[in-house]
Amino acid sequence: MKKQPSHRKYNFPDADLYLQSMERIKYANRDKEQFQTYGYSLERLKKFKAMCDKFRGLPDDDELVGDQMVVTDKKYQAAEKLKTAIRSLMTRVAMKFNNRTGRYRKFGTAKMGDMTDAQLLFCGRRVARVARQQIDFLAEVGVNENAIQRVTDACRNFENALNIQQDKVADRDIAVERRIDQGNVLYDELVVLCNIGKDIWVETDLAKYENYTIYESNNDQKIARKEKEKKTNDK
Repeated sequence: MKKQPSHRKYNFPDADLYLQSMERIKYANRDKEQFQTYGYSLERLKKFKAMCDKFRGLPDDDELVGDQMVVTDKKYQAAEKLKTAIRSLMTRVAMKFNNRTGRYRKFGTAKMGDMTDAQLLFCGRRVARVARQQIDFLAEVGVNENAIQRVTDACRNFENALNIQQDKVADRDIAVERRIDQGNVLYDELVVLCNIGKDIWVETDLAKYENYTIYESNNDQKIARKEKEKKTNDK
């Protein structure tokens, strides 16, 4: 059965999840005696901290996208070199065969600029194969094994670049899924910790209660800060 795609349980950046988790760990250490009455031990708090450290070490999407862009650029460069090699050979073929003839059309290079990666790769292989089949007819216009080998080498380099790019895309998908999964585990633990913290202080200390409020965005924090300042000024 195919695994269902992962979805974030939280709607704020991963960096905020890490910072909020570390901040709540600090408050829980301050309130460790009260937390232990809920069965939330220092050992569990240390494991939570270790989870945060592991999460921080994961590559973020900007890093993964950057890697993907680098190999994609190399793929484009390899594609252009392949097209150049094909055009060079086809210039010689056109000197021998009119581009409306079957011998010319057999190379299948029409609309090469619109080809997908897969189509371009197949085109390059076909050009080399057909050129070898007709090498006796094309020798007088300079089509020889060197010209054909140039296309063959360009095909191989393009295929390697294409495979590397596809691997990077797959690596990014895997890394994103891993980050989401670990982020969700971290968020679940953060919610448990905050629920305990709020329950400890709900009736005795509003400021400490607020320490355990999870903010969905920076705007939420600004609103809470303004409300707190307003309450202070009203006193």
